[in-house]
Amino acid sequence: MKIAFIVDKFPSLSQTFILNQVTGLLDRGHEVDIYASERGSTSKVHPAVENYHLCDRTYYLPQIPENLLGRVFKGIGLLLANGYKDPGCLLKAFNVFKYGKQAMSLWLLYTVIPSFKKSYDIIHCQFGTQSYRGMSFRNINTPDAKLITTFRGDDISRFVREKGTEIYNELFKTGDFFMVNCDFFRQRAIALGCDGNKIVVHRSGLDCSRFPFRPRHLPADGQIRITTIGRLVEKKGIEYSIRAVAKQVRVTPNLEYNILGDGCLRESLQELIDHLNVGNVIHLLGWKTEQEIIEIINNSQIFIAPSVTAKDGNQDAPINVLKEAMAMGLPVISTYHGGIPELVEDGVSGFLVPERDADALAEKLGYLIDHPEIWSEMGKAGQACVKAHYDLDKLNDRLVEIYQQLLATSKGNGQPREQAQLVSPTL
Repeated sequence: MKIAFIVDKFPSLSQTFILNQVTGLLDRGHEVDIYASERGSTSKVHPAVENYHLCDRTYYLPQIPENLLGRVFKGIGLLLANGYKDPGCLLKAFNVFKYGKQAMSLWLLYTVIPSFKKSYDIIHCQFGTQSYRGMSFRNINTPDAKLITTFRGDDISRFVREKGTEIYNELFKTGDFFMVNCDFFRQRAIALGCDGNKIVVHRSGLDCSRFPFRPRHLPADGQIRITTIGRLVEKKGIEYSIRAVAKQVRVTPNLEYNILGDGCLRESLQELIDHLNVGNVIHLLGWKTEQEIIEIINNSQIFIAPSVTAKDGNQDAPINVLKEAMAMGLPVISTYHGGIPELVEDGVSGFLVPERDADALAEKLGYLIDHPEIWSEMGKAGQACVKAHYDLDKLNDRLVEIYQQLLATSKGNGQPREQAQLVSPTL
């Protein structure tokens, strides 16, 4: 099969779930191209990006100015620079009779530029926010392709609150199939109008062989190392784990808390660490590669993922770093948030506490510190859950089956697809 992934940024260290699907499809003999709205940093990338030469498979879609006048001027430049490559295709991009607002607003022009003369069997939008690009891409480039959209968190929470509950109406009408990474978001998509027969939970998988299990015990030096991994943004709730560790360190001074990741809250979180006078205990380490993350988790005893619903409504699914820690045998502490309770079983593989409750986080942290004898059993339960429900090979096999079933259905019914009169959030 020929497959186009529509993503927001590439490469991105925080989006290993996309890499896992791309490389899984390539390993199974399929062709995959990546279309990204933004160029990510290449100073530190996942090894798979280089090993599979993924940058050679990546095309960058021109940024679309929200200001209509700016969009027109930039569009003229794109037209002059690229018009000779495929005049017929560019002419289609201006067909307002067939494509309505999408042609009139130049949305199609900005989408067609990097993909001249390419066609695909599957167009897979990796976030709902990229589905507008995906619908345009299919209409103007490869109208016989099957359009699939995966909702992953922000796109089905914050984005819907910002744009309104009807924002995906046209997508739900014209898209062929939908996936979500947890049942929590499946129910939300159905409530927004998605046909329940066209949407399945397809979890973000993990290659457990890369995350070796090790039973956790109290280390010989008595130093207990705690880890959190995630973007330094509000929904990760890291403020509350910092406060919890700062409270616990008064009772248990032999703690070390490492926070991996970066983001817009780094400065304010560092100020909080300094204000609480725990700079010798709590460290903001910035972004790390997967191998560096594995090494840090391997040397840790407890993992905290204190996710919260952000003020703008942004929510998380079961996050990959939490799966990685569980696969490696760490007892975990997380929150009753989004899809996380589908991954962490309270009292079995770890503990769950209410969102934004630093005292509850500190209490569970203290309990784990005082009862190292339960670490190993919790770790085994966590690993068993990840292996049973998040095995990457099985999930990639299932992804191929979904693609093939959709294509077989298309060939079998012979019915023409209704052309979408698209609506974009930036129109």
